[in-house]
Amino acid sequence: MSWIAHVLTILPEMFPGPLGHSLAGRARDNGLWQLALSDIREFASGKHRSVDDTPCGGGPGMVMRPDVVDAALAAAPSGLPVFYLSPRGRTIDQALVRDLATGPGVTLLCGRFEGVDQRVLDARAVVELSLGDFVLSGGEPAAIALIDACVRLLPGVMGEAQSLAEESFAEGLLEYPHYTRPAVWAGRAVPEVLLSGHHEKIRAWRRAEAERLTRERRPDLWSRHVARPAVGGRAF
Repeated sequence: MSWIAHVLTILPEMFPGPLGHSLAGRARDNGLWQLALSDIREFASGKHRSVDDTPCGGGPGMVMRPDVVDAALAAAPSGLPVFYLSPRGRTIDQALVRDLATGPGVTLLCGRFEGVDQRVLDARAVVELSLGDFVLSGGEPAAIALIDACVRLLPGVMGEAQSLAEESFAEGLLEYPHYTRPAVWAGRAVPEVLLSGHHEKIRAWRRAEAERLTRERRPDLWSRHVARPAVGGRAF
């Protein structure tokens, strides 16, 4: 079976969105992964199909009802890990993405309003995931980002395996800078080593640049990288 992304949302029209284009879109057309959507409103009762109610204890906004969300989760495919996209969740990183891409797929719960009633998250042991320390208007953009990150790692999606091995976070480092023709643009030249044809020197330059950028821009990543055990004189 192909990898599946099952999304629970009150805005199914937001999908596939970017996932219908480029690598992800072609991979979906070729059957390398599937996108399944569940409209949470379909699990609500009453004339207005209301999925939310006022927060207990007062305060602004609305909260997604536990009974409605639970019914939607109960109808989700079995065997898939369930995640709730939330700014208070574990930050998504490449290690997690690689792990999810090797599995059967994911079920993603997209919150709206002030969020989802905590009781259904606890009852279903739903894991919360976050794109970072900022707030979105809903979980859908985060779900799209997570799905895209996983899909590009699926076998047959990327044309060159080496591209995956050398990109940012593959070894816990940011990626080195890229250049192309013309050799001089607006008075700025491509680094001479990249035009030398000396593959070992190019490899060393790229590694040094990746380390420099990581030290300068992401000291947190650099600290973790240098703390990793060395094997054969190289950190892995």
